[in-house]
Amino acid sequence: MSVEATAAAWFAPFVLPVCLYVAFTDLREMRITNQAVGALVVIFAIGGALLYPIDVYLWRWLHLVVVLTIGVVLNLAGGMGAGDAKFLAAAAPYVAVTDLSFVFYILAATSLAGVLVHRIAKNSPLHRLTPHWKSWSETHRFPFGFPLGTALGAYLVLTALRG
Repeated sequence: MSVEATAAAWFAPFVLPVCLYVAFTDLREMRITNQAVGALVVIFAIGGALLYPIDVYLWRWLHLVVVLTIGVVLNLAGGMGAGDAKFLAAAAPYVAVTDLSFVFYILAATSLAGVLVHRIAKNSPLHRLTPHWKSWSETHRFPFGFPLGTALGAYLVLTALRG
């Protein structure tokens, strides 16, 4: 089993609940909490130190800095929510640079599926199960934490299974 697969298998049980929480809170409240983002950072800080060689571990922190910088610029330009930018930055250290194209495919698939599922639920009787969710009434914003959390979870599970 590769280092990436081993790390993904160890991270998944800790990261998947955070991803579910992010999807849920973004659908319900249209926000990604700082606690969820902080949890991802703490999980990587501890797990990464144990799972990766020191050079790989330190380079992974650069992923967070680069993605956060890009996210802040996109947020200031109105192209991305602040919570989405913070989540992407916190998720970045989990992703190997060699897997970027794989992650972009996963993100494209989860984004399309997320929009489709959200729109179907919003326009069906299903939304009556959770009538208080803010995402049902939004017309100009989408709860991107839903596909982002799904993408990180899918990446970790698929990477662990790829071995």
